[in-house]
Amino acid sequence: MPTRKLKIVVTRKLPAAVELRMKELFDARLNEDDHPFTQEELAEAMQTADVLVPTVTDHIDGRLLARAGEQLRLIAQFGAGVDNIDVQSAIQRGITVTNTPGVLTDDTADVAMSLILAVPRRLNEGAQIMDAGGFDGWTPTWMLGRRLAGKRLGIIGMGRIGQAVARRAKSFGLQIHYHNRKPVGARVEEQLEATYWDSLDQMLARMDIVSINCPHTPATFHLMNARRIELMKPEAFIVNTARGEVIDEAALARAIKAGKLAGAGLDVFEREPAVNEELIGLPNVLLLPHMGSATIEGRTEMGEKVIINIKTFADGHRPPDRVIPAIL
Repeated sequence: MPTRKLKIVVTRKLPAAVELRMKELFDARLNEDDHPFTQEELAEAMQTADVLVPTVTDHIDGRLLARAGEQLRLIAQFGAGVDNIDVQSAIQRGITVTNTPGVLTDDTADVAMSLILAVPRRLNEGAQIMDAGGFDGWTPTWMLGRRLAGKRLGIIGMGRIGQAVARRAKSFGLQIHYHNRKPVGARVEEQLEATYWDSLDQMLARMDIVSINCPHTPATFHLMNARRIELMKPEAFIVNTARGEVIDEAALARAIKAGKLAGAGLDVFEREPAVNEELIGLPNVLLLPHMGSATIEGRTEMGEKVIINIKTFADGHRPPDRVIPAIL
């Protein structure tokens, strides 16, 4: 007798090669038109599927998990972050949660470094001027930005991505500083010539550029609040490619408009897909549509990790990327 294929529901459209492999291996229901699932659609999927494959756009809380069918035993997240899932509630209901860590480190660090370059050098402003036909010729004092070499970069969150940002920034001559729950290993610190700050407040007051690279947890919600933004130098810049909830966007907008902060580069937002209207149109703010991980290679590797997690689970083994609440 042939073994029954696991029934999986995929909530968003994935790269074609990934979807094809899922169709071959599983009884896969795909999202052909890539619409965001409603809460009712998620509930229906969880009542029928053996495995749910959600993304960061799907909010799966305890109330939704309570509606899951007994057959749902795995939530295989397509993404590294799992702050959209109540992992503790899932585990209490006997549902394993997996994610796809490590795949997008370099892709996200590339975009973070792009913002670190673009905002102080006013590249977005320059491109807009060219698009509008406003370039009248070179002059010595026009479009002056800030040199990167010798500036201090403060990294909040020195995990895989934070370290990848540090490696890139060091090659541009930036001095590396960081705040983390604990210092990184001595060898990494030596390689990066990085300075550890136990006090985030003290670090912020001395940095020229701050890069957010920490996850969103209850402890990091509005970590960069009005008080901490006020600590930064008026000529400093802030870049966020991690999670929008880490920054109080309203406070950020107020600081930039008041000239208390030189500018910002944001790839993530507090209430995605909505963006605080006060940030839109500011010449010294560069906004990107959450594209830090948007490479063909990265998204394909994410899909491959999802498939490995499902296959391993189906074979009765512990998935390699099982999420454990204690380490979140």
